[in-house]
Amino acid sequence: MKIRSAQFITSSPDYPGCPDLEPAEFAFIGRSNVGKSSLLNMLTNKQGLAKVSSKPGHTTLINFFNINDQWTMVDLPGYGYARRSAEQQEKFNEFVSDYIAQRPNLICVFLLIDCRIPPQQSDLQFLEWLVDHRIRFCLIFTKGDKVKPQQLKSNISDFLEAMHEFIQGVPPYFACSSKSGKGRGQILEFIEQSLRANKKAL
Repeated sequence: MKIRSAQFITSSPDYPGCPDLEPAEFAFIGRSNVGKSSLLNMLTNKQGLAKVSSKPGHTTLINFFNINDQWTMVDLPGYGYARRSAEQQEKFNEFVSDYIAQRPNLICVFLLIDCRIPPQQSDLQFLEWLVDHRIRFCLIFTKGDKVKPQQLKSNISDFLEAMHEFIQGVPPYFACSSKSGKGRGQILEFIEQSLRANKKAL
């Protein structure tokens, strides 16, 4: 898939405020500071499309981007930011879960995992929620340029092993680097194949 155009559509502070869009949607989510904005900019080859912040937890809205006038890229707020108040965290849980569970044109959720660190409980809990609600998902292991290849392989293996408690088999996953562009082609190819399959199912 070639990205010919990538344009910001709108942001919403809650699920009822999400725009009524027809194109298929692919949502991206992960813990705060997992490198989500950098990944989205890398995928679209458009620096500055998603705002990169040095402060974790910066994204507090659901952001929608039109890609090729063909599909919608959805930037969901990061979870697990310790400085969020209990009220803010509850609001996050509510509107993000409402979007994922109820959005009719959501095709797949890409869950971003920091490949440099051991499996995190917040990631596994969110993943278990996706499984329980039968949400189609893929894993993207970010920051692949920050570790040696053998360590990357070992950390991915550890995470997949930790998942076996609540899921059978291995879901689609990609190792990537926003700095080098590693994984970009595979992720976009997966999206393209998903769009074709969704079109045939309609």
